[in-house]
Amino acid sequence: MKSKRAPRLIDINSLRVACSSCSLRELCLPAGLDPGEMERVDRLVTSRRKLRRGEDLYRAGEPLAALFAIRSGFMKSCVLHDDGREQVAGFHMAGDLLGLDAIGSGTHTCDTVALEDSEVCEIPFPYLEQLSRELPSLQQQLHRIMSREIVRDYGVMLLLGSMSAEERLAAFLLNLSQRFAARGYSLSEFRLRMTREEIGSYLGLKLETVSRAFSGFQDRGLIDVRQKQVRILDFPGLKAVLDLKSA
Repeated sequence: MKSKRAPRLIDINSLRVACSSCSLRELCLPAGLDPGEMERVDRLVTSRRKLRRGEDLYRAGEPLAALFAIRSGFMKSCVLHDDGREQVAGFHMAGDLLGLDAIGSGTHTCDTVALEDSEVCEIPFPYLEQLSRELPSLQQQLHRIMSREIVRDYGVMLLLGSMSAEERLAAFLLNLSQRFAARGYSLSEFRLRMTREEIGSYLGLKLETVSRAFSGFQDRGLIDVRQKQVRILDFPGLKAVLDLKSA
């Protein structure tokens, strides 16, 4: 029987420096905490975990043990249907908090997999729960993050239920652009870590439809695509794809 891999322990002082002064702190759980509260939150993170591309962070059905803050890398959440089909439920990047799906039931409802070599900070959930009861500001921040995830899920439902293929892809690219910009990266140029097939699964589109939409945007001069590298050339034009719907 294969033994469980023990988490790699890290010097708490190095973690304090890494967490308290992390460039992603405004996107992550510690946002909005004062220095004293921040010091207590620092103590929650007792290990970091590195994942290779294709490695699972957790799988559906596993019990909730911790939440995970992505420090670097890119990941996807997906659900496996009974017929073996994979449905992508979300894409996650540095600063995102993972594991929230398990808070209600105590078990994870999806698989979360690294799309590239990644690193996460592990936050044991029992300790986080206890500290959030003692620190109202931490509890409020946790609620804000959960609310943000609910709003994002609601947005995806609207996306899949009422938009054409081009509108879905335009909304997806504009959302990615904003998320990269919030992390200090280029607003107009970024690399897609996911495949066209995974984008299609997330947007409820066939691979061929996604490829045609990309080609159509490129032919119209809205974007420039070179394999996985995307450059948005015409933001107003790309936004107009969405605005036409409400016109």
